[in-house]
Amino acid sequence: MARRRTTGVFAISVAADMVAMQVQNLRVYERRGLLTPDRTAGGTRLYSEDDIERLERIRDLLAEGLNIAGVARVLALEDEVARLHAENARLREG
Repeated sequence: MARRRTTGVFAISVAADMVAMQVQNLRVYERRGLLTPDRTAGGTRLYSEDDIERLERIRDLLAEGLNIAGVARVLALEDEVARLHAENARLREG
């Protein structure tokens, strides 16, 4: 099931509709490194369920007044916390 969440299946226009954003914004967020959608051999972007959740988080942070740099920092910190939680759980099991 984890594979389905991380495999790109939604075209950029569908992803933009799902999160109520403009297609151009999704391209900007990718250029700024906020997310990395899958690409087909022809270069078409494909967004996964995880990408959609990340776009929703970006939308919410922007609505709270953060700028793109602030959003990038918050996302980086959240990613690091998630990584540390996973590592901690792994160490507790072993």
